[in-house]
Amino acid sequence: MRISVIGCGYLGAVHAASMAHLGHEVVGIDIDEAKIASLSAGRPPFFEPGLPEVLESATATGRLRFTTDFSAAADADVHFVAVGTPQVADGDAADMRFVDAAFGALVEHVKQGDLIVGKSTVPVGTAARLAALIAERQPGATLAWNPEFLREGFAVKDTISPDRLVYGVPEGEAGERAARLLDEVYASAVAAGTPVIVTDYATAELVKVSANAFLATKISFINAMAEIAEVTGADVTKLADAIGHDARIGRRFLNAGVGFGGGCLPKDIRAFSARARELGRGESVRFLEEVDSINLRRRTRVVELVREAAGGLAGVRVGVLGLAFKPHSDDIRDSPALEIAMRLAEAGAIVRATDPEAAENARRRAPQVDVVDSTEEAVRDADVVVLITEWPEFTGLDPEEVGRLVAHRTVIDGRNALDPAAWRVAGWSYRGLGR
Repeated sequence: MRISVIGCGYLGAVHAASMAHLGHEVVGIDIDEAKIASLSAGRPPFFEPGLPEVLESATATGRLRFTTDFSAAADADVHFVAVGTPQVADGDAADMRFVDAAFGALVEHVKQGDLIVGKSTVPVGTAARLAALIAERQPGATLAWNPEFLREGFAVKDTISPDRLVYGVPEGEAGERAARLLDEVYASAVAAGTPVIVTDYATAELVKVSANAFLATKISFINAMAEIAEVTGADVTKLADAIGHDARIGRRFLNAGVGFGGGCLPKDIRAFSARARELGRGESVRFLEEVDSINLRRRTRVVELVREAAGGLAGVRVGVLGLAFKPHSDDIRDSPALEIAMRLAEAGAIVRATDPEAAENARRRAPQVDVVDSTEEAVRDADVVVLITEWPEFTGLDPEEVGRLVAHRTVIDGRNALDPAAWRVAGWSYRGLGR
C-alpha cells in the first residue's frame, strides 16, 4: 500500500520504517530538516534497538523515503499522523498544537477515498473534532484512530508484531471500509492472529490513556507498599512476589523503585486528569493525582537515602549509574535518574554519572552533572554509588570489582535490581527501596 507518515519523531520514524519493512511504499514527512536528513541517511536521531537495521534495509529497497514537503502525501492512500502531544507548559493538559498543525497541513493534500489515521495519544473527543474538520475540507476522506502501544526498547517488534490492534472508526460503510484498509496495512499481524478491536473514536482514544493510567497505578501501588515496608521492616520485593502469584494481580510491573518516567506515562496521566475535569468528571480519576504524587516521592526518597548514608550531601562524591528513564533507551524526558542526579548536584554533592546511551542527551540537559563515559569513571573514589536505571551492564556488576574502585562501599539500589546478599558479602552497605 502507499502510505504517508506525518511526524518523524520516535513514534513516526519507527512506524514509517516498520511499515516499509512490511512491504508498503512509505513516505515520512516532518518539518525538521535535520531529522529528515538523518533519517534519509539511515541514521535514527535517537536510540532504539533494531531501528537502524530496519531503517537501512527499508531505504535501500526504495520503499521508504523522507521529506519535508507535505505535498508528497498526495501520492499516498493511507496517512498516519504520529506527532507528539507534550504537556502544556502552564498546566497538565496535552498540547494539541502539533496535532492540529499536522492535520491542517495534511488535509490540503488528501483526496477522495483516502484514509487518515491518527496514532498520537490525544484527549478523548479529539478524533470527533478532527473528523468534522476533514468533512468540511475534504469530505471524500475518512478518519480512523489507531492508538499505538509501543514500549521503548521494543518499539520495532511492537509495531511489526503488536499484541493487539485497535481501530476507532465512524459508523456505517465509511467505518467498514476504514477497518478493511487497516486490516490490509496490518495484514501480516492480522494473519498471525493478532486480536483486532473495532470500535468508535472515543473508545479508541480512551484505550491508550486508560492502559497508561492502569500501568502507572500498578507501579505506584507497589511503591506505596514500599513506603509502608520501610517503616515496618517488611521486604517489598517478597511482598510483590507473594501477591503476584494471584492471577488477578500478576507479577509484572510490581517492581518497587524510583518509579516511572519518560515521554508517555507522566504526561498522559496528567492530561487524562485534565480532560476528565473538562468533562465534569474529574472525581472519576482523582486517584491519578496520588499516583503521580507517589511516583514523584520516590525520587525524593533516593536523595534522602544518599544523604542518610553519607551523613550529608555537601562535598559527597556520588557515582550515579543510569540517566535514561529506562534501559534500552536514550530518552531522558521526565527521567527519574536524571532528576535525581541533578538534585544531588544542586544540593552540593559531587556527581559523576554514566549511561550506555543517554550520556550525550544528559550532558546537554544537565551541565551541572559530570557525565562520564564509563562505569569505572562514574564510581571511582565514590562515597556512595546509586543505581537508578537497570541496564544489564549495571545490574550485572561484580560487587568485589566495583569495591576496589570506590572510596566507601555504600550502594543505593534505586531499582531493587541488585542481589543484596552478594553485595553485603562483598562488604557493601546496601540500601534498597522498601527492603
